[in-house]
Amino acid sequence: MNKTDLIDAMAEHAGISKVAAKKALECALIEIEGALQKGNRVSLVGFGSFSVSKRSSREGRNPQTGQTIKIKAKNVVKFKAGSDLSRAVN
Repeated sequence: MNKTDLIDAMAEHAGISKVAAKKALECALIEIEGALQKGNRVSLVGFGSFSVSKRSSREGRNPQTGQTIKIKAKNVVKFKAGSDLSRAVN
């Protein structure tokens, strides 16, 4: 399922227009992104939690040359599925 499919499904399920569903989805994604940028955790009970984790710098290898390279530190987004979501897929 891609973003367009999700918007179509949301519109049909909620009985709203695709334009309204698209706006709702985009607003939700903007708010989640904003909270994560501030370092906050986003928890959707039953669905899961998004959080930001810091990955430290490390050494890696270029697979083509075997040369050692330095990989920079960066922030990564983590998602932990909630119990309801986990049960639904198992």
